[in-house]
Amino acid sequence: MSTTKKTFAVAGAVATALAAMTATQAAAAAKEKCYGVSVAGGNDCAAGPGTTCAGTSTVDYQGNAWTLVPAGTCETMDVPAMADGTERKGSLAPLERDLPA
Repeated sequence: MSTTKKTFAVAGAVATALAAMTATQAAAAAKEKCYGVSVAGGNDCAAGPGTTCAGTSTVDYQGNAWTLVPAGTCETMDVPAMADGTERKGSLAPLERDLPA
């Protein structure tokens, strides 16, 4: 392989890697942490005291467990009402509701 072809091959590989990094960063930026919207065991991380990380929430819609959702949708997601009829909403900050006993 000639030096010119090698140079073009390396440049192409670098351009592809940079494009992939940019796409990954854009996808991550288009998501936000939303507390109180996942079912038990369905959280992405931060399930409160006594838990480690992903999949460790123990209560449906646990207020201190978050899930990544599309940016701008967290606070408008449909979440079932509590047993007493109180409305639930997602939050960009941890909530004090639906915590494990």
